[in-house]
Amino acid sequence: MAASSPTAHEGLREAELAMLEELRKLRRKLRQKDPAADGDLTLGQRVADSVAGGMGSWRFIIIQTTLLTIWVVLNVTAWIKAWDPYPFILLNLALSFQAAYAAPIIMMAQNRQQDIDRKAAETDYKINVKAELEIELLHQKLDQLREQEVVQLSLAVKELSELLNRSGLCTAGTPPASTQSNSEAGQPS
Repeated sequence: MAASSPTAHEGLREAELAMLEELRKLRRKLRQKDPAADGDLTLGQRVADSVAGGMGSWRFIIIQTTLLTIWVVLNVTAWIKAWDPYPFILLNLALSFQAAYAAPIIMMAQNRQQDIDRKAAETDYKINVKAELEIELLHQKLDQLREQEVVQLSLAVKELSELLNRSGLCTAGTPPASTQSNSEAGQPS
């Protein structure tokens, strides 16, 4: 039985077959592509990823908290001439600059990650559709095999019945003699 013959896929619509073939080609192409290749990232995307990765870490939070604490302590106690006395206007300005530049850079990294996630979701959807179509094909093949088996078994039963009838052990419509005597005696055959 040829899997690529049109009769093997009678139950599938042409659109489903075209989609299945397209998904098979896409899967082959994805297998050949190196998933670790990030050569198509621009400089801005690489910078955004590294800044977002650095600013979104505990290391950054601990270092920034330490620096802010030192800044406030030095200016409140005035061990060194207070260059930014309370209410710490210079510190507010520095943190505002940091936030003004960090937020868009982090948003760029998030947008790129969102694009990656969307593409992964599309690929997962296509894989699920392909799996569904492949399972449908397998069901059709199993049904076809089952139908062939039923036909073969029916032919075998018919041939055996004819053989029994010709040999005289069984006439049409009556069970063989050994089965009759067991069923009359109440014993299972």
